Amino acid sequence: MGKHRAVEPEATGEDTHTQVANAPTATATDASTAPANRDDFSKVPGPSPQVEAQRRRTLRNHKAFVTALLIVAAVIFLGCSWWQSQEGGAPTWVGYVRAASEAGMIGGLADWFAVTALFRHPLGIPIPHTALIREKKDSVGEALSDFVGENFLNAALITDKVSQANIPEKLGGWLSQPTNAEKVAREAGRLTANAIRALDPKDAEMLIQTQLIDKLAQPEWGPPLGKLLEGLIEDGKVEPVVNELIDWGHKKVLTMEDSVVTLIDERMPTWAPRFARSLVGERVYKELVSWVTDVKNDENHEARQAIRRGLRNFAADLQTDPELIERVESLKSDIMGSTPVQGAAEAIWAKVSEAIIDQAETTDSMLREKIVELCLRWGTNIQEDPELRESLDNRIQGAARFLAENYASEVTNIISETIERWDADEASDKIELMVGKDLQYIRLNGTIVGAIAGLVIYTVNHLLFGV
Repeated sequence: MGKHRAVEPEATGEDTHTQVANAPTATATDASTAPANRDDFSKVPGPSPQVEAQRRRTLRNHKAFVTALLIVAAVIFLGCSWWQSQEGGAPTWVGYVRAASEAGMIGGLADWFAVTALFRHPLGIPIPHTALIREKKDSVGEALSDFVGENFLNAALITDKVSQANIPEKLGGWLSQPTNAEKVAREAGRLTANAIRALDPKDAEMLIQTQLIDKLAQPEWGPPLGKLLEGLIEDGKVEPVVNELIDWGHKKVLTMEDSVVTLIDERMPTWAPRFARSLVGERVYKELVSWVTDVKNDENHEARQAIRRGLRNFAADLQTDPELIERVESLKSDIMGSTPVQGAAEAIWAKVSEAIIDQAETTDSMLREKIVELCLRWGTNIQEDPELRESLDNRIQGAARFLAENYASEVTNIISETIERWDADEASDKIELMVGKDLQYIRLNGTIVGAIAGLVIYTVNHLLFGV
C-alpha cells in the first residue's frame, strides 16, 4: 500500500502530462475545429512548432528523471522497512537510510503536489486552491498588469531612465554622421512616397477642389486685386513692369518704320505729291522714335507718370467702381467655368504627386539633399550647443512623463485584457511548457533536501534517545 501511494500520484500526473506532450499540436487542432467566429485573441502566442516540440521533450525528460528519483526513494524505503521487519532486525545504518528515503519520498510527494497544483488538479481531484493558473488566470493578469504599471511604467522611473539615456547627445552624434543623415533622408523619402501613393486620388482632388479652387471662386476678385495692385505700386514693385512695357514699346517702334510710313502715305490726300507723303511719313516716324526714346531714358517723363496714374486709378476702380467690379466678376465666371479650370484639380494632383514622389525617391533630388543638410546641421548644433541639448532633454523628459502619466494604464490594460481573452486550459499548458522544466528542480530539491533533513532528524533523535 505504501509503495502504491509513493508511485501512483506521480505516475498519474506524468501520464496526464504525457498525453499532452505526445500531442503537441492538439491545441492547434482544437483551435482549427473551433467555430469560425472564435476570437483569435483567445489563442495564446507561442514559439514555432519545432521549438515547442523540443520544449515538450525537455519537460518530459525532466519529469521522468524526478519521478524516477521519487520511485527510487520509495523502493529504498520499502526495502529498508522489510529488512527491519525481519527476525533478527537489521544493522543500525539501515535505519538511517530508511529515515532519509522516507523523508525524501515525503518531500518529493509534497513538492509534486505543489508544482502540479499550479497547472491542474492533482490526480484530477478538484481540491480547493489547485489548478491555480487555470482558475485564477484573470486575477493573475490583473495583478501582473498592476505590477508592471507600478514598477515599470511609473512616471518617475521612466523620466529618470530617459534622463540617464542622454538622448539629445546621442541623437546629435548620430545625425551629424553623413551616412546616418543620408539614411534619414532615404527613409523619409520612402515614407513620403508611400504616403503619397497610398492617398486616394479622388480624395486629394476633392481637397484641392474644395480648399483651393472653390474658395478661389467664392470672393469678388475686383477689390482684392485692386488692393494687391495698390500695395505693389506703393512698394515700387510695379515699376519694373512699367520699364519692361516701355522697353518693349521702344524696341517695337524701332522695327515699325515701313509700317508708319506706309500708314501715313495711305492717310494723306491722293492729290498730295508722293515726295511730300514720304517726307511726312519719315518725319512722323522720326518724331515717334525720338519720343519713345525720351520716355525710355527719362524716369520722370510725363508718359511714365501717366502710366503710373493710370495704374493707380485702375487699382482704385477695381475696389470701388461697381461696373468694373462686375466686369471682373463676369471674367471670373468665364475663367472658373472653363474646361481647363474644371479639370484643374485632377491635373494639379497628378503633377504635384508625381513631382513629390520623384523628389522623394531620387537620391540626388533637392528634397533629399535638403533633408540631409538639415540633419547634419541639426546634429552639429545639438552637439555644440549645450542650451539646445538641455532644451531637447527637457522636452523629451516632459513627453515621457506625459505619456507615462496619461497612457501607462492603457499599456498595462493590454496585459490584463490579453490574458483575459486567453483560453484557460491552453494558457496553463503554455505557461507550464515555458517554466515547467525549472519547476521540476523544486521537486528534485524537495526529494534531496527532504532526505537530508530526514537523515539529520533521525541522527539527532538516535543520539539523544538511542532509538
